[in-house]
Amino acid sequence: MAEAVVSFVLESVRDFTIQEAKFLSGVSQQAEVVQTELQLMQGFLKDADARQGQDETVRIWVAKIRDAAYDLEDVIQTYGLKVVSKKKRGVKNVLRRFACIFNEGVDVHRIGKEIENITTRISELRSNLQKYNIKELTTDRDGNDGESSFQLQERLRRTRSHVVECDVVGLESNVEELVMHLVKDENRHRVVSIWGMGGLGKTTLARQLYHNKKVRQHFHSFAWVCVSQRFQVRNVWEGILIELISATKEQKQEIKDMTDDEIAKKLFLVLQEMRCLVILDDIWRIETWNLLKDAFPNVKTESTILLTTRNQAVALPSNRSAFLHELQALNEKKSWELFEKIAISGRADIDLGIFTKKRELGMKMLRHCAGLPLAIIVLAGVLARKNTVREWERVHENVHEYIRRGIGHEEEYEGASWVLALSYDDLPYYLKPCFLYLGHYPEDSEFLVSELTKLWVAEGLISLRQQRHGSRETMEDIAHDYLSELVERCLVQVRTSGSTGTIKGCRIHDLVRDMCLLKAKEESFLQINNSLQENNSSVAAEAAQLGKIRRLAIYLDEKADRLVSSRDETNGHVRSLLYFFPQGWMPRNIEGLLSPLKDFKVLRVLKVECLNQVEVELPSEIGNMVHLRFLSVKWSDIKKFPPSLGNLVCLQTLDFRVSNYVAVVIPNVIMKMKQLRHLYLPRNYRAKGKLELSTFGHLQTLYNLSSEYCDLKDVGRLTNLRKLVIIVSSTLQNMEEILKSTGNTLNRIRSLLVFVDKQ
Repeated sequence: MAEAVVSFVLESVRDFTIQEAKFLSGVSQQAEVVQTELQLMQGFLKDADARQGQDETVRIWVAKIRDAAYDLEDVIQTYGLKVVSKKKRGVKNVLRRFACIFNEGVDVHRIGKEIENITTRISELRSNLQKYNIKELTTDRDGNDGESSFQLQERLRRTRSHVVECDVVGLESNVEELVMHLVKDENRHRVVSIWGMGGLGKTTLARQLYHNKKVRQHFHSFAWVCVSQRFQVRNVWEGILIELISATKEQKQEIKDMTDDEIAKKLFLVLQEMRCLVILDDIWRIETWNLLKDAFPNVKTESTILLTTRNQAVALPSNRSAFLHELQALNEKKSWELFEKIAISGRADIDLGIFTKKRELGMKMLRHCAGLPLAIIVLAGVLARKNTVREWERVHENVHEYIRRGIGHEEEYEGASWVLALSYDDLPYYLKPCFLYLGHYPEDSEFLVSELTKLWVAEGLISLRQQRHGSRETMEDIAHDYLSELVERCLVQVRTSGSTGTIKGCRIHDLVRDMCLLKAKEESFLQINNSLQENNSSVAAEAAQLGKIRRLAIYLDEKADRLVSSRDETNGHVRSLLYFFPQGWMPRNIEGLLSPLKDFKVLRVLKVECLNQVEVELPSEIGNMVHLRFLSVKWSDIKKFPPSLGNLVCLQTLDFRVSNYVAVVIPNVIMKMKQLRHLYLPRNYRAKGKLELSTFGHLQTLYNLSSEYCDLKDVGRLTNLRKLVIIVSSTLQNMEEILKSTGNTLNRIRSLLVFVDKQ
């Protein structure tokens, strides 16, 4: 994922240097040189990312590149924000001005040296490319320059039509439905697609259809082709044509001598004139279909193309008529039936007591499979070799590893993890960090799309450079598109939807989450602490080996007595800090509960929600976190906020929806946060004078706008506002005043709520 990190850092640094060029004049040359070094490195990172799983040296090299890129971004933005802050404060006399000039000169010299040191690091790493045999890849994976590290996976994934699985459970209704669509004559679909996540049994279902008696009687000719991620169009066409016409040796030679156009035309005519069933197994990308489809009839034909895919965009593109069949996970009953068939059936010597104990253990272990047939087969295959109850108990104690890695849990390609990881490997570089970010959320939890997209934007994972030309879409719109693509690729599951079909809440399959955390660990993307009682030295040692910890998700348990661990060397590099509390959590030590947060100097995301069992105070030092883009203390019991919040000029999302019923004091400093995109004020608050909101040119969301403490006329200047919640005091009876004040904005708003405060 170094390719993604370097790309995002380059965009971030480039954008920042453009916006703040007048304040970076002293180091602009050094910043330009280091950006050039990173740009020269980009072409080699695709190969390095692909190879780091097989080569520990390359993995360390990639980690160093990631760290250098992140350090560059931190250094430039920290310095830039410091200089901007000084310029805005101004000075009142000559001596103070002279001191500021001197200090700025020192800062320029220091920052210049730091950038030069990073440049040297990157240059030295680039000079080692030849030593590691890392090549510059300019073609896509579907081109001729396929990476050798994928060759073993290609061989293992290749499917054959003649193989018929014996252990098939839970596909009967799927077979029945699809047979009907394949053999019916009226309103037939030219393409039938089977879509679902890796390991659900798409290939198994396709084989059941391929050998089905009714299907065999209906079609005259058959072909099965496994379309790998690094396929060759001509090879696929040749394979289909040879199978459909049962080519003789002479015909095979004729086909070999044909041009690509001649093969495509010949295959087109065969499919048009005969009733054929062609199964294209394991298609990954819409580009693959677009390259192959020229040989398939696009007019009325009795032939059918059946394809299996993990990508909904392949299964049901907008430009063709296709029937989509979404394959679902097995229910508890079918899961046990498949498990028992492999792990227990056929053992005549098993007595009732042993069977009962194994069934109890088996049912517990099956919960970790979450209905995924591949995981059930892997687990059952391991247990089929274990005879005693004690052996089953040992598997139960480490069940995740056995499911992930298979028999003996040392054979990587025997387990479920690598099959699921293929979906991650196939992601474009810009989606990989977005997917890994989902690892922050606890197992089985539902995450809100509205929050997730804001976090992605705050972390710099979304850029307007990815915006479609001429479009007025926001970064949040792009983030929603990215999430939809992860859903289409079966890496994210939709849990709740809105009345208009928009995705509201999502989750990820437990085994996909396991794979996500494994990849996040390999990439030094995310560190999860299950309790602050853990030994932090092991975390620091792991960070030193794989790269600095940049993101922390902390799952507090009932025993934890504080929020933040004692300061260590990792805190200075953490960009994202998300807390997840057990219900009703109450710390024993309330004094200064949030104070240690000041140690996180480059923090961009801080999510401390649901601290509602104790009254806490937001420390004034939070104003030193000048990099913060996302701050949420939602549903926490906070009575007042420090004026130092005005220093957080980079904030994009500020969520003040605290839980207490007493009016919260809001300092009149919010107007300084000119980058705000989403502002959530408390339901009950007060302020000295009117809160000024007219400076928020980027604001899209405004919750709990009070007619008493805000000037409603400011709303008319918020040209990008999409969601608005207004609280009207009981003294304001006439809604006409609101409508006049907000008239210029209301025609753009997608969601408007008005509450009357009766207090």
